[in-house]
Amino acid sequence: MTARRFMLATAIACLAAAPAATWAVTPAVKTSITVTHAWVRLLPLDLPAGGYAVIINNSATPARLTGASSPAYRSVMLHQSTQSGGMSRMHMVKQLVIPPHGRVQLAPGSYHLMLTHATHTIAVGDKVPVTLHFADGKTLTVDFAVRPANAH
Repeated sequence: MTARRFMLATAIACLAAAPAATWAVTPAVKTSITVTHAWVRLLPLDLPAGGYAVIINNSATPARLTGASSPAYRSVMLHQSTQSGGMSRMHMVKQLVIPPHGRVQLAPGSYHLMLTHATHTIAVGDKVPVTLHFADGKTLTVDFAVRPANAH
């Protein structure tokens, strides 16, 4: 293999191994939050979509998720669904603490992102960028895969 092909193969391998979500800071700063399994449940008509993911805190201090935004939706809110007396309820949450070296799952029937008022037509199979906002001022932009209403 020529040196040029070796360098090209190495560059491609490095890009393929890059994380899907990284802090919006200089590349020299180590990422302490990672996000996996990010997806949006697309509902019909103009119903709000639900955003789900696993947020992992790799640092020794708690991380506080205080909000989110997306160019694909005019509003993104942090919500929690609860069950009480056979009734499902949902309420807005001001922040979500991700414990040191821990994780929090945004999932149906639990904590989730509520995405409302799409800015353009969104279809199953699309990727929707969502920026997570943390109390320390850092942000993390993650591509959420769009899935159908019956996805779990």
